[in-house]
Amino acid sequence: VAQQHPIQVYYDRIVVGEYVADLLVEGLVIVELKAIKQLTVIEDAQCLNYIRATNVPICLLLNFGKPKMGIERFVHPLWSTLPTK
Repeated sequence: VAQQHPIQVYYDRIVVGEYVADLLVEGLVIVELKAIKQLTVIEDAQCLNYIRATNVPICLLLNFGKPKMGIERFVHPLWSTLPTK
């Protein structure tokens, strides 16, 4: 597990930016940690942008800002049609 892991974003094989993922697990799952009252489309878009720009298959968005922790799961469109086994 890598913390505050920089992820380079490519467009047409050129680095055009960089994201910093809160956690990157085995290069397969990005975990974004939040502590806010309500998740919005901004946080959803952050996860979606991470997986689209990096081809990491899954992003988990964890929100610790409520008494009951919220978890949202985003799957990269290219990976969502693959068989699970």
